[in-house]
Amino acid sequence: MKLHRSSGVLLPLFSLPSNYGVGAMGKAAYDFIDFLADAGQSWWQILPVGPTGYGDSPYSGFSTFAGNPYFIDLDLLVEAGLLEKSELQGVDFGSNRQKVDYEKQYANRLPLLRKAAERGLNRDTTNFENFRRDNARWLEPYALFMALRDHFDGQPWMEWPEDIRLRRGEAVERYTRELKSDVDYYAYTQYLFFAQWEQLHAYAKSKGIGIIGDLPIYVALDSADVWAEPEFFQLDDQNVPTAVSGVPPDAFTADGQLWGTPLYDWDAQRRDGYGWWIRRVEGAAKRYDVLRIDHFRGFEAYWSVPYGEETAKNGKWVKGPGMDLVGRLTAWFSDLQFIAEDLGYITPELRELLDDSGLPGMKVLEFAFDHREPSDYLPHNYEKNCICYAGTHDNNTICGWLSEVDREDLDYARDYLGLNDDEGYAWGILRGGLSSTAVLFVAQLQDYLGLGSEARINTPGSVGGNWNWRLLPGTLNAALAERISAASKRYGRYRK
Repeated sequence: MKLHRSSGVLLPLFSLPSNYGVGAMGKAAYDFIDFLADAGQSWWQILPVGPTGYGDSPYSGFSTFAGNPYFIDLDLLVEAGLLEKSELQGVDFGSNRQKVDYEKQYANRLPLLRKAAERGLNRDTTNFENFRRDNARWLEPYALFMALRDHFDGQPWMEWPEDIRLRRGEAVERYTRELKSDVDYYAYTQYLFFAQWEQLHAYAKSKGIGIIGDLPIYVALDSADVWAEPEFFQLDDQNVPTAVSGVPPDAFTADGQLWGTPLYDWDAQRRDGYGWWIRRVEGAAKRYDVLRIDHFRGFEAYWSVPYGEETAKNGKWVKGPGMDLVGRLTAWFSDLQFIAEDLGYITPELRELLDDSGLPGMKVLEFAFDHREPSDYLPHNYEKNCICYAGTHDNNTICGWLSEVDREDLDYARDYLGLNDDEGYAWGILRGGLSSTAVLFVAQLQDYLGLGSEARINTPGSVGGNWNWRLLPGTLNAALAERISAASKRYGRYRK
């Protein structure tokens, strides 16, 4: 699907309603696609769907290729004969229907998937082996990595015994044999994930809904990606990082942000023809119709912080691969649309890279109304080749933003957009995005629902309380779909 004048809704998979504590690829996902179709939308934007670890951030997972087993729908496993309905009854998935309890998911959902795998491995032999063969390049290292994490009581791979930490051949072979049942389990859960995903994706396409995926620029240090292919990262001869990622100090963070993910060895990537990146995007291209590249500015220049620093203050800017990589990806995947997340510190060099790539950048309405100076995020400054967001997953909801924004900035927004009580200020801001010249407008579902800060997805720089908001069953209705549909028609964004 190609980007055209249209609109979509941002909603993470984990935010879908469910009887089992976290959103999944079952009935609620299909119902949401139906809602988007009824609302005249063309796109469903989601967050990364990889398996998450400590902190539960979808931007820091155990694999950039794998799917999160939490998203495997349990009712569909019952329909498939892999679980009994009675096995789901009485299981504690968490008591708060509006928040994901990840500890309960880990403790109580994963044992159910073990049961399903035990049955499926004996039944789905041919299909599973075909899947395993077709995805062996990433699947086998991932499955062994996860089995090893269990074997070593959840310790990160940097703390494993040296022979397996450094992936010496004899150790890999020995652990693969010794942990065979666990390796098979982790491989089979990926078979289940992608079987359900492909069905869901096909249904979305049948309804005219494209899926916008999200690709973090970096991968977690404690991941199968770094453990299995350390040669593509800035590590020493013991596979310890020499430098890690972050962003420099700014008006909001005096110490900057220390992300701590390993940086790429771009010389090694270049010598390999960027094969690792090509394989990574190839996997994403099978899942999504459009791919948002997070922290696109890191391709132009990235903030490099010496490993072991406690803040990001002592980092430095280092040139990235630029069009050498970006041009290769856009040429290699000519049928895949990309979105460049170009937020943050904008330089002339970044603008040049964005222009050379031809990719649409992002505009965020919540950043537009600074009464002190004009902003590129004001709709009258947009070119058509951009994506307008009311706010992203890292922003407050519109209602939350309205409750905390400076009075002078609010006055600016009210005067600029003609905000009024009859329409509602939140809907007035949505109108500003829908009516803009941007090729695509995306709003968080929470903004159409008029929810406040309690429904915020993530607060950058904070620890805990993120990535867990969930939609209550029955919240979406025909009246809301009609209101969104009417607004989309009014501004030429109705689904074609």
